[in-house]
Amino acid sequence: MKKRTDKRQWFEQYLQTLRVKPGKKVNLRKDFATDYDHKALTKEEGEILLKEGLEHVSQMQDKLYAQDKYSVLIVLQAMDAAGKDGAVKHVLSGLNPSGVKVTSFKTPSKEELDHDYLWRHYKALPARGEIGIFNRSHYENVLVTRVHPEYILNEHIPGINSVKDIKSSFWEERYKQINRFEKNLIDNGTIILKIFLHVSKDEQRKRFIERIDNPEKNWKFSVADAQERQHWDAYMQAYEEMLAATSTKEAPWFVLPADDKWFTRLCLGAVLTFEFEKLHLAYPAVSDATRQQLQEIKTALLAEEQPAKKKSKQS
Repeated sequence: MKKRTDKRQWFEQYLQTLRVKPGKKVNLRKDFATDYDHKALTKEEGEILLKEGLEHVSQMQDKLYAQDKYSVLIVLQAMDAAGKDGAVKHVLSGLNPSGVKVTSFKTPSKEELDHDYLWRHYKALPARGEIGIFNRSHYENVLVTRVHPEYILNEHIPGINSVKDIKSSFWEERYKQINRFEKNLIDNGTIILKIFLHVSKDEQRKRFIERIDNPEKNWKFSVADAQERQHWDAYMQAYEEMLAATSTKEAPWFVLPADDKWFTRLCLGAVLTFEFEKLHLAYPAVSDATRQQLQEIKTALLAEEQPAKKKSKQS
């Protein structure tokens, strides 16, 4: 048991190294690893910790729903093949599906483009007592659009008539808009957990090849995935600037190493566990009068058993 406690303490400290400090410039290559050195924790030990952590998260989800005070929004961002879908499937499988809403954001529709870029994300937010998961999110509006600024023209923003009109100040203002959006959610009871799955370019290549070689995974691969890979450096720069500009004290970014899937899932499960614990969730307490009423109802229910038992003895 002491060894297990030591592992948990080590892991809690390790997670702090994955948190992006507010206002600090980010260099993904130097500041955050994509893999795990396997020195402090074995895969077997990690699987045990993950199982225990998910059981704990499941219990806290029940309290979250009962308390009806907070909602939780989990934001997942990553390059293609980093493991977002697998993380959702494995790590969140222990949760009650009736209290979890997963939304995957694709290319905006015409209706969505006729509103401001945050409109479709507002619509998908979790209610109090619920957990919402954004598989890709409002951050696509400063990532994909940053790499492909021509997409901004589809939004018909006043004053933006060509790509030349999109200056650096445009992105700085959009970061501020996103921070205000999240601050408003936090002030009204939404806990935001932002996760970037940091996969290496070489590992992405291996997973792409696996998807091509395995007929059962062919459906996961598209020509667009390979085309976006050609913009790898541009995406890394976009991520670095976004992480630095939008990791706040209230809604920090966690950069999780994504080359080892089991370790990625363990990190995600641990972030959920430790961040949930900060809420000090508890079942609502009932009044003495309600408790007395419950006992009276229990007495009446127990009395209903007596005729059935007597009839059984007579027969």
